Amino acid sequence: MAQLWMYFLALAVVYLLPGPDMILLLQTGARQGKAQALATALGLALSRGCHVALAALGLAALFKAAPWTFDLVRLAGAAYLLWIGIQCLRANLLPNLEPGTAAATPLRWREAIQRGLLTNLLNPKALLFCSVLLPQFVDPQAGAVVPQFMTLGVLLVAVGGLFDCCYALAGAGLGRWMQRSPSAQRVQQWLFGSLLIGFALRLTFVQQA
Repeated sequence: MAQLWMYFLALAVVYLLPGPDMILLLQTGARQGKAQALATALGLALSRGCHVALAALGLAALFKAAPWTFDLVRLAGAAYLLWIGIQCLRANLLPNLEPGTAAATPLRWREAIQRGLLTNLLNPKALLFCSVLLPQFVDPQAGAVVPQFMTLGVLLVAVGGLFDCCYALAGAGLGRWMQRSPSAQRVQQWLFGSLLIGFALRLTFVQQA
């Protein structure tokens, strides 16, 4: 039980750290509303499930054996984050809406889910995180390893989804507040866009662990 609490604590620390997933959720909630931000959170959850499965299959070992595969995913992820950041900087201000009306021209659910999926899936560090963290909490003496790995993977996705929903709702609340302040919209736009571009640059030059 104590080991499980340590696992939850480790997950909480990681999900509280600012990163491209958090910024994407806040930005989507602020500009597109709660529904689209929650759809983005669903895409992130699906991606984390894929990372857990790939970690179980040993894709991280492939990254170690063939570093060019890591670099390929890394550069693709950096390019995608850069594109999102530029789109954020180029976006128009939020329209002035009456209370209770929906935001104009929202992203479709499918596009929001895809954005969340690709943002996390194209981040090789997320896969390496799963590959490093999960095995530390697997105890061969406690029973079969595969069920333990699956349980830890489900918890990783569930805890991440809980944090993502909080960020999505926070972003939606931020968007409602910004409706009254065009200057705040500009600050949010440039802040979130610059952060996404910064994450893209960091991912471009990061070295495999």
